[in-house]
Formats: sequence, structure tokens, C-alpha cells
Amino acid sequence: MLKLTEAHIIGIVIAFLLSIFIIPIVIYYSEKHNIVDIPDERKIHTGAIPRLGGIGIWLSVMTTFLVLILLSYYPKGLGLSGIIVGGSLMFMMGLIDDLFNLNAKFKLLIQVLIAIMVILLGVNIDVLYNPFGENIILPWWLTYPISILWIVGITNALNFIDGIDGLAGTITTIACAAIGVISLTVSPASPITALVAFILMGAMLGFLIFNYHPAKIFMGDSGALYAGFMLATLSITGIVNTKTTYMYLPILILAIPILDVAISSIRRILKGSSPFKADAEHIHHHLLHYGFTQEKTLLMLALTALACAMIAIAIVGSFGKYFLGACTLVAALLIFNIISKVIKKK
Repeated sequence: MLKLTEAHIIGIVIAFLLSIFIIPIVIYYSEKHNIVDIPDERKIHTGAIPRLGGIGIWLSVMTTFLVLILLSYYPKGLGLSGIIVGGSLMFMMGLIDDLFNLNAKFKLLIQVLIAIMVILLGVNIDVLYNPFGENIILPWWLTYPISILWIVGITNALNFIDGIDGLAGTITTIACAAIGVISLTVSPASPITALVAFILMGAMLGFLIFNYHPAKIFMGDSGALYAGFMLATLSITGIVNTKTTYMYLPILILAIPILDVAISSIRRILKGSSPFKADAEHIHHHLLHYGFTQEKTLLMLALTALACAMIAIAIVGSFGKYFLGACTLVAALLIFNIISKVIKKK
């Protein structure tokens, strides 16, 4: 039987190799059947690009699990079934959306139902760490809405930032690395969470070879919703479930998509439109409007995400809850400053 550390390494390698093998096949199939993303006023690409990259990512992750089982390592752990089944359902819904363009409200309903199923399978937020006393045990009527908000919110947040070549994939890769490392560092450790995170990271690295500017393929809703869902649920099983001060680290690790979806929702509500209505005013759009190229925009946002991930890992490694508190205060001030500017601009 494989040792867990070996499984982590093998999982990354297999998922990466599968991804670089499967993605070209998906590109060929998409182009042959004209399943491509057509430019419009919201999009910045100029040509028709295949948009079924999520198929390659999902297939790479699921096939890697099958290979690990065949190698006599059966991955198991609390919430694993919910993550795998829920992720697959989210992927399939995204794939149907890529092919047939589903109604936004219907997609939200399906996402909520998937989140409820996952919660019932053990992936939920039922305790909040309280630095001033005993932890706050949440009743079920708070556990469900908070868990649903986190899972559905992060799922859509990653989809929202999938607007320039390589951005969503890079953010996912960095977040997977951070979640994986922290899941092995905290107590109690969650090796299974780390394994799933590293497998997704390997698959995403293979996909990024074909997704960096100029992109040969997009991950589409199938890939973005799948990756967002996986990050949301893995952050719960690997970090939030520690029920310590570290449980808030996913907010730091996923700071860019969280800030983007929060600001976008507030802006749309202030304008009197639906927070789910797509527009061209996300963080990356503003950077492009300021004159930055796609490459520079990606680099800035990727370095910011990397810095946040490194700080999160450093907190677990040595700094402790006081540094986390300071970072939270700074982040809160920055968010307040940005929101105030949005309100004044309106």
C-alpha cells in the first residue's frame, strides 16, 4: 500500500500528465463541433476559443483517483464522498450551461441544492472560533445558511474572475497548494484534503499550459464552477474544521475572488440590478482599462494571491493568532476603503 506522502506526489504527477494529454483532445473535439466561446462586449478575446476545458480538468482529477485505487491506495476521509459527488454534479451543471446557456436563477437553485447535499454528507461549518472565549457552536438553522453561503459564494466567485487568460486557473493552483500544505500542518491534520487539493493542482497546472495568453482553450463554466466548488469544500474539511483561529485562513487564501465577488455584488445592487448579472467591471477589467496588458494583469493578481497564500502558510507555521488578527484588521480597512470609493463613485 502506498504511503500517504507518496500518494500526494503521485497524485500531482498523474493528474498533471493526464491533463496535458486530455486537454488537446478536448480542444480538437471542441473546434471540430464548433463548441467555442464567441467574443462579445463583455469579453476581451478576439477569436472563437474552445470553452470545454472543464472536461479535461474533471477527467484528470477523477481518473487520478481511479489510478490511486488501482495502485491499492483507497483515498477515504470525512466529507470525501460529498466533495467528489458534489464536485461532479457542479461540473455537469456547468457543462450543460456551457452547451445550452442555462438561466442564472435556475443555476443558483441547483448550486444551493448541491450545497445542501454536501452539507448532509458532512461538509459544513458548524462551529465558529471565538478568540475571546469558548467557540460558538452553531445551531442547524445557522449552520446551513452559513455553509451554503460559503460553498455557493466561493463557487461563483471563482467563476466571476475567469475573465482573462490563465487567471482562474492560477488562482486555483495557488489556493490548492496553500490548502494542501495547511491541511497537513494544522491539528488535526487532514491528509485526504491535502491529497484532493494536490490532485486538483496537478490537473490545473496541465490545463494552464494551454490556457495562458494567448489561450487555446477556456475552462468554461464547467471548469470554473467545479474548481470553485472544490476550493470551497476543501477549505472546510482541511482548515475550517480545525475549529481554531486558523479556520478563518481560507478568507485570506481566497482573498482575490472573495473581494471581487463582494465588490461586484455591492456595485450591482447599488445600481439596482441583480448581483448575478454579468458585466465587464471586475477587478481584472479595471486593470485592463487602466492600460495594463493581460500578462501584467495576471502577474499582479497572481503575485497578490501568492502573497496571501504564503502569509496564510506562515501563520500556521509560526506567527500565530495575533498576526492573523492584524492581517484581518488590515483587510477589513482595505475592504471598507474600496467599498466607500464605490459608493462615492456612484
